[in-house]
Amino acid sequence: MPTAHSSPAELSAEAGPSELRRAVRDVRHLLWFRAATVRRPRAALAALVAMAALTVLAALAPAWIHLDRDLAPLLPAGLAALVVVGVGGAVAGAGGRELLARDPASIHPISPMTDHLGALLLAPLNTGWLIQTWALLGLSASIAGPGRLLAAQAVTLAWILAATTLGQAVAWAVECVRRGPRGLAIVRGVVGGLVALLALAGALPEGRRLLVGGPAGAVADVVASPRGLPVALALVLLVGAAVGWTVIGGRFAQLASRRMPRDEGRLETRTHEARPDPRSDLAVLRRIDRASVWRSVPLRRGTWLLAIAPGAVALAGGLDWSGLVLLPGLVASGCVLLFGVNLWCLDGRGMLWRETLPVAPRTVLLARACVLGEVLLGAGLVTVVLGAVRAGVPSFAELAGVVLALLVVVGQAVSAGLRWSAARPHAVDLRSARATPAPPLVMVGYSLRLAMATTFTSLLLGALAAGGRTDLLLAATAAFLLVSGLRVARAVRRWEDPVRRAVVVAVVAA
Repeated sequence: MPTAHSSPAELSAEAGPSELRRAVRDVRHLLWFRAATVRRPRAALAALVAMAALTVLAALAPAWIHLDRDLAPLLPAGLAALVVVGVGGAVAGAGGRELLARDPASIHPISPMTDHLGALLLAPLNTGWLIQTWALLGLSASIAGPGRLLAAQAVTLAWILAATTLGQAVAWAVECVRRGPRGLAIVRGVVGGLVALLALAGALPEGRRLLVGGPAGAVADVVASPRGLPVALALVLLVGAAVGWTVIGGRFAQLASRRMPRDEGRLETRTHEARPDPRSDLAVLRRIDRASVWRSVPLRRGTWLLAIAPGAVALAGGLDWSGLVLLPGLVASGCVLLFGVNLWCLDGRGMLWRETLPVAPRTVLLARACVLGEVLLGAGLVTVVLGAVRAGVPSFAELAGVVLALLVVVGQAVSAGLRWSAARPHAVDLRSARATPAPPLVMVGYSLRLAMATTFTSLLLGALAAGGRTDLLLAATAAFLLVSGLRVARAVRRWEDPVRRAVVVAVVAA
């Protein structure tokens, strides 16, 4: 990586083309550096190959599968949903993920444009983005068929590229505003207003037509019936838009880099009054862990996003109770990724101090598990309450199905988080709004495994509730909770092993 000009002011003031060329070179060096620090390079390579294979399969295989149903009306909504996912994820991540964490990057001359391009490269390593992209590619292939597959998928890929770059540009613009005067209040007000507006628009037929119209509708028409001139025009416009959004995003990244992150600084400098001591060690540890979660910018922001966004979508779409049963699994598998897959990263270097406390290891683990369960239950309840507004009056079986599904998926997520946190710890600084508890590829693996488990569970419990089999519903819930309880008990026994615990402490406190 070039180090001749290491002043941040010089890096931000360079001309456009030269700055972009330098940023591309720096991103290449950072990728080499990240590749050299991967713990298991063969596993990482296998994961990348598997993701590429799944992408190719999703883009090609549906073209040869004949369906009686016309899927073309679903394409505009799928295109628009990808934009929402890209923008929402990047905004919540304060500009996207980092190629190099904030503290190690502070000694290197990494320009804002380099940071922006790195976030763009890491954008696909997001389960929401991946699932939405695979679904969109499969939908396009099914609509176009074998004869028009290449042209249709070229337009779809160009839309995906433009939507991703748009999300990054919007995220940096929001971050620039958030770091300005009264930025937090402005961003919260605008985001709240947009969520309410989207929910209202989705509830009205005219609003739904407006949401899936415009560019998404035009691109959907080209994908459904690709011809020479429309395809070429769409490709030129979408690729040009992607390039333009990339440049604009870099400019906003430069502006944001000149401002201090207000929410992080506000949380780190706030004074907290002392409260009366709790009556038990478990209560003390729960209070400490709860404060660690809610005083971390990425955890608090991500929890609220995952709690409100699915509920707002359900509210806009008018999901009934049979569809609402799937949302707790979605929220739980998303929230546990905020810190649950690497629970001990909440302590950081304070893990050394935590181990000197005269408290049983079992109590420490149970306190952390209780706090994780509280976060998952709270987020799931917010989602269910929002979705229930337009879901109608449920039957007893439907209501029981949603409530029991929430309890079961929370148990599954907590037990999985305890196992993974002890097996594969990572040293992470969660003070940064862009921090993640594990490397991107590891996060994708965790997310896919959780999503499959919670989705299967929700579908099973939802089917039993729809059939009115309350007895089987209760039996299945008891079985799932028993398995989760046994896994938690095994995690507690392993945590009591001083050798295993010392390994985790050494890694997290590094």
